Amino acid sequence: MKIIKQMPNTKKINPKILYYGFPVILLSTLNEDGTVNISPLSSSWVLGDCIILGIGLGGKAIENLEHHPACVINIPDPSLWENVEQLAPYTGKNPVPDFKKQIGFTFRKEKYDLSCLTPIESTTVIPTRIMECPIQIEAKVKHIRIPDYSPNFAIVETQTTQVHAHEEIIIDENHIDPNKWSPLIYNFRHYFGLGSNLGNNFRSEI
Repeated sequence: MKIIKQMPNTKKINPKILYYGFPVILLSTLNEDGTVNISPLSSSWVLGDCIILGIGLGGKAIENLEHHPACVINIPDPSLWENVEQLAPYTGKNPVPDFKKQIGFTFRKEKYDLSCLTPIESTTVIPTRIMECPIQIEAKVKHIRIPDYSPNFAIVETQTTQVHAHEEIIIDENHIDPNKWSPLIYNFRHYFGLGSNLGNNFRSEI
C-alpha cells in the first residue's frame, strides 16, 4: 500500500483530450451494401453483459448502428497497435464530413484490406469478427442516446450475445487468464500494453 507523506504539488490545466487510459476496441458494423466497416474506438465500459460505447456523430459507425443495430466489439492486444493505427486516419463515410477533412481524415471503404486484418463469420450477428483480436464480443444495440449537454457524440447501449476468445488466453473453460491477456491501451493518444500483475481483487475467481 502506498502512503503519501507529503502533499504533491498540483496545477490547474486545460487538456484538449482526456484519454487517460482506455482499452482500444475495433467495432465491426454493417454497411448498407452488406460489407463491414471497422472503427477504432477508445470509449467503452461494461456492466454485466452490457457494453456501453461512446461514438462520435458524423462517422460511419453510428450511421451503420442506426440502420442495423448489431455489431462486434473486437478487442486487440498490444501486438496489433500498428494495425489499429493503419485505420486511424480513415473513415468509411463518403463524402468525408468537413469536420473530419479538417483534421486529416480521408475515405477508405475496405477496412480489412487496409489494416491487414482477417474477417471471420459471427454466430449471432451479421457483422464479421476480426480473427486476430484475442477477444471478440458479438452484441445487439439496445438504445442510442445523444446527450443534450454534448450533442457531438452518442451513447450506445449494447447487450452481449456471444463472446469468443483465443484458446491460449482461456483458463477453466469460461475465464480469461489475466496473466495471459493484455488489452491495447489508448493513453493520451499513445498506445500502451499493461505492465506486470500487481495483485488481484477480492472477488477474483482465478
